[in-house]
Parts: sequence; C-alpha cells; structure tokens
Amino acid sequence: MPRTDSAAVLYLHGSAYAICSARTHRGLASRLSRESGVPVFVVDYRLAPEHPFPAAANDVERAYRWLLEQGYEPGRIAVAGDSAGGHLALDLIIDNARRRAPQPAAVVLFSPLIDLTFDLAEDRERLRRDPMISAAGARALTMLYTSGQKPDIPRLRLAVESGTSLPPFLVQAGGAEMLVADAEYLRGIVEANAGTCALEIWPDQMHVFQALPRISPEAGPALGHAARFIRTELDRLPADAALPPTRIETPCSD
Repeated sequence: MPRTDSAAVLYLHGSAYAICSARTHRGLASRLSRESGVPVFVVDYRLAPEHPFPAAANDVERAYRWLLEQGYEPGRIAVAGDSAGGHLALDLIIDNARRRAPQPAAVVLFSPLIDLTFDLAEDRERLRRDPMISAAGARALTMLYTSGQKPDIPRLRLAVESGTSLPPFLVQAGGAEMLVADAEYLRGIVEANAGTCALEIWPDQMHVFQALPRISPEAGPALGHAARFIRTELDRLPADAALPPTRIETPCSD
C-alpha cells in the first residue's frame, strides 16, 4: 500500500565514484534532512576500481526501486546529490524514462559532474583555476570507474531522448569551481527537453561548498534554499499525515 503519509530524499554522494561513502556524507545529509523535515536515505553504492561502471549506477537504480517497494509514492521522493552523484542522478532519470518507471518529484544537485570527458571543465579552467582540483586530476579519478568504456556510450554521455519527461531540477554550483560549466550544461539539457532547471551560481564558492558550513558562510543559506525547494515539490502531492521523524538510512550496500 502506498505510504501517502511519508516522503523521502534519496541522496547520491560524490567523489568520482572512487572515494567517500554514506558515512562521509552523513553531516551534509543530516543537515539537509533537518532543514527539509524529510528523511534522507544515502546510497552506499559500490566504488571503483573494484566495482567499475555500471556498478554505481545500477546500485542507485536499485535504491530508488527499493524506496518504491517500501511504499513511497514517486511524487513524494526527491533525488539529491553532489559531484559525481549528479551524473548518477541524471542517469537514474534517463533510466526511469527508458524503463517507463515513475519519476521522482524533484532533483536537487550540488556541483554536479555531467561531462565525464572533462572538456567543459578544462575550458572553464582556462578562465579561472579551480582551487580544489584540476580537470586532469578529476578525470584520472573518474577513469577508475569508466576504464575500458567509450565516453560516448549513452549511459556515460547521458543522452536524453526527445520527449523524455523530466522532473524539476534545482542546481547549485560555486563560481570558483570548474564544474560550474557542467551545471550550466545540465540546465541546457533540461531546458532543451521542456523541463525546468533553476540554476544558482554562488559567487566565489568552491566545489560542494554546502558541505562546508565551518568554512563557507554561504553553505547554510544555500542548503536552506535547496531544502525549501524539496519541500515545495514534495508537497505538491498532499500527505495524509505528518512525516515520520527525520533519520538517515543506507538502503543499498554491497
């Protein structure tokens, strides 16, 4: 039976498919849960190089299906993520469309990685150097996941078929990071497919600054805005009762 009294955020952590976990992102997920009033489920997907493409993407699809099997209405699920989690999120949306699976209510992404060739990032580097990592360094990490694959295959290039119905997106990126180019590119993809994508570029901020409240004063306001966006989109499907207490779970682990 559908859990019409419940909502959930499915969170996809970043770090090039090779490092970090649900545990490392617990702080960010906890604050997003507290701000939105919604439980956040962090996917502890398998990591490269032990588990190359498409292991992480498949685990994300399984995690989303798990939420549906628990009775969560798709209109009461938001997908969120950062960095490589952005690529995984868009892959999930495209895969849902291909499988004719129901789409989530909304997608919220922090500094999403979309272009795995890093050509867009390198172009941005020529204008402003990223203070955290180079495009070449980031490419080397992601190649642990994509090794042996051609970069133009659909699930890596993220080809969106014409007519694909997309949920509303909110994308935040830092003005000092190279992946601001990917954020702009993602907005173009969504809008080219008649979707809506609110893009926020926070001046002089670094990669996934929302996770660094002790360093960035803008982290709190940005996360708060993302949480309000999630609540607004989730509330478009009325709940019959109060939401359950906020918590963090790891539904998919290998």
